[in-house]
Amino acid sequence: MSRLVTLYSLQWGDLSLEEVCIKAKEFGYDGIEIGLPDHLDVQQKDTVYYNEIKALLKKYDMQLKTISSHLVGQAVCDIIDERHKGILPDYIWGDGDHEGVSRRAAEELVLTAKAAKELGVDTVVGFTGSPIWHLLYAFPPFSQSVIEEGYKEFARRFTPILNEYHKLGVRFALEVHPTEIAFDTFSARKALEALEYHPAFGFNYDPSHLGYQGVDYVDFIYQFPDRIFHVHMKDVYWSDTPKQVGVFGGHVPFGDPRRFWNFRSVGRGRINFEEIIRALNTIGYQGPLSIEWEDSAMDREQGAKESCEFTKRIDFQTSSHAFDAFFSKD
Repeated sequence: MSRLVTLYSLQWGDLSLEEVCIKAKEFGYDGIEIGLPDHLDVQQKDTVYYNEIKALLKKYDMQLKTISSHLVGQAVCDIIDERHKGILPDYIWGDGDHEGVSRRAAEELVLTAKAAKELGVDTVVGFTGSPIWHLLYAFPPFSQSVIEEGYKEFARRFTPILNEYHKLGVRFALEVHPTEIAFDTFSARKALEALEYHPAFGFNYDPSHLGYQGVDYVDFIYQFPDRIFHVHMKDVYWSDTPKQVGVFGGHVPFGDPRRFWNFRSVGRGRINFEEIIRALNTIGYQGPLSIEWEDSAMDREQGAKESCEFTKRIDFQTSSHAFDAFFSKD
């Protein structure tokens, strides 16, 4: 049996959860990845609220394996500024004081784990933010000890969150992504080491964020076989010829054709999903393949539908025996 193909709801935040379920069903999806804060209020403590969500999902035959809290998670370890005000709920932003925002974001992530437990979900996908992302390009020069201190700060802020997740039997999957504490294979390893390989911490694998950086996105799977907790299917295109805007993205918006890279609908970019499926089979990943659709140049309904079709077509289960297992008569 092939893996579930689910639709991440955050890109559909202008619609109600029920409207997203209706569309996902029409497009051929098996389930939903619920994105916060648009489609789930983790401040709710009444079991009735969560039972209503489960009933809604059942009504449309939508399975739920994951919920995601990218925007709130970003504020846990970031250096807080006015940009965060635009992505955070008012009750987390408060007066914008750095420590207050970080503390409230951490508390919200713990509530998210409790909400996941109520919904019967064991994986929360999200961001961590980073206190050292602004040091990505090493000029003016600084001591490597500054980077080490950044990972220590990440561990100090995130370990208490992960301890609560572990108590609840819920895992946190960091989407390895620019602006996070882990954005490539090397930094992902450092994040694990900083947390002393905490059992509740792993990764949401999204090849698009690795490919345009020049990172071996298939090898990433083999490097962390027991830490791939969730998978986002998202494609990206990068140019073979020089462009006006380089790999850092410049100061132009996503979708601008002058960029070196842009996200594409699944199957229309440069990511080799065939090798990804084979690698996921090798490590025994049986979780969902979740479409996080972000193609700025395409109608999202067309993109969501074709991405589902592409993913179901390319996915396959590993064989239970070698192809030559029955050659011998012995």
